[in-house]
Amino acid sequence: MTANSETNEYAARAERAQAALAAVKCDWLFVSHSTDLLYLLGFTKRPSERLALLLIPREGRAKMVVPGFELPVFQPYASYFDLIGWEETENPVAKVREVVGEGASQTIAIADQLHTVFTLRLQAALAGANWLEGNRVLARIRMVKTAAEIDALRAAAAKTEAALESLLAQPIAGQTEREVLRSLHQGLVDRGLELSGGGIVGAGANSASPHHKTGDRRLAEGDALVIDFGGGWRGYRSDITRSFHLGEPPPEFRRIYQITHEAQQLAFEAVRPGVTTEEIDAVARGHITAAGYGPAFLHRTGHGIGLDGHEYPYLVKGDRTVLDEGMTFSIEPGIYLAGKYGVRIEDIVAVTADGAERLNHFPRELRVVD
Repeated sequence: MTANSETNEYAARAERAQAALAAVKCDWLFVSHSTDLLYLLGFTKRPSERLALLLIPREGRAKMVVPGFELPVFQPYASYFDLIGWEETENPVAKVREVVGEGASQTIAIADQLHTVFTLRLQAALAGANWLEGNRVLARIRMVKTAAEIDALRAAAAKTEAALESLLAQPIAGQTEREVLRSLHQGLVDRGLELSGGGIVGAGANSASPHHKTGDRRLAEGDALVIDFGGGWRGYRSDITRSFHLGEPPPEFRRIYQITHEAQQLAFEAVRPGVTTEEIDAVARGHITAAGYGPAFLHRTGHGIGLDGHEYPYLVKGDRTVLDEGMTFSIEPGIYLAGKYGVRIEDIVAVTADGAERLNHFPRELRVVD
């Protein structure tokens, strides 16, 4: 993508945000350092005690209030908005008020990741405003990815799978969970991926805890093993989970693995435009429940993915988001038997015109490792 095309894309995203503001009868969208800002600018910085805030109106040109000494940092990204600097002795919220007014009879959406301290100060200064969750504006436009975004997700998935295959090319028995995760992270770095600092390696009974905190337990013959990890490619995240067994698995483990595998496949086959996210969850959960393991499926079936590892939509009962072409999310049913073992199989999928595409291609069949 050329510099001009990138600039045009971010301006187009801002226009879509303005259309979304109009759709919910909202006057302003406030966005600070976050992946929301990355989505709208192509740039973000670490969160800071100094307020930097993008102000997108329902109509007209956007403004961005930033620390004065950071104006040169933001200037290259100021294509569809004007910059307003504030000095160290000034109150940045007062600068926001100069743009917005007192807020009387206005509705303002605040992006989800704005620090609470800034939110409270803004609400105090704009006391006459009505306030709205920013996801009412941003979630829908971020959920639907462009072809370029899906390409980035596809590349992230392929590189992550290569790191996993590299790990399993050598025996892993005797290593600690932490050592395995460290090797996976190194595999991501070696392939040019960005680290998010996360990941789960759960061995033996630890595999029955969906969000197990990776520790110093050593992998041994007879252990079930759950590996869940990912990285970032050009800002877009990967996320994959596979379950293994060190040595010959017992019949019950084979059974719950097969049920989970089937549930994941059935949920994938149910994906298409017009279906709701809770319907996909119901397909996976219904299969596991019919097999007698409903109470052992402890979490939602999936989550959206893009610039964040977890974002809208969520595949869970009560989430009635209607699927559109270009949405991307995980499908990751699991069965967890406390004190024994667990199984989870996760792929990222993209909704197509008439179904779905798997972005992960690592085998889903049970693999015995050593």
